[in-house]
Amino acid sequence: MDETVRIEMGGEASGDLLRSLHAALAQESQWRGRVGFVEAPRQPEGLGGLIEALTVVLAPGGVAAVLVGAVVSWARHQSVGDVVCKLSRPDGTSVEVSAPLARSLRGTDEVRALVDDLARQLEHGSGSSGGA
Repeated sequence: MDETVRIEMGGEASGDLLRSLHAALAQESQWRGRVGFVEAPRQPEGLGGLIEALTVVLAPGGVAAVLVGAVVSWARHQSVGDVVCKLSRPDGTSVEVSAPLARSLRGTDEVRALVDDLARQLEHGSGSSGGA
């Protein structure tokens, strides 16, 4: 059975950042057709279409490590302030990827250790919240 991961970001520029992450994921063939936008409910003033999150459908057996790796890679290249991506599973398990921390990693061993740790938390946690 496929599992969905929701990705959220805070702040005024969150819609633009979510579009940027969506574009980065969509460039990879394994994510094409598996990444979608979640729009905020339409406001009475007529405002609508604001993006509040992304949803990513993981293939059976999960590929959380690949998704976390893609988000960490994207976050390492963000120069916009303190971007934090929250990845959540339907059971409430969540992890956070902080762009400042991702940018501070030196070398592939540090990146791999962070990705492995976050992926393990996302795959095996139950309502836990980890941060990076």
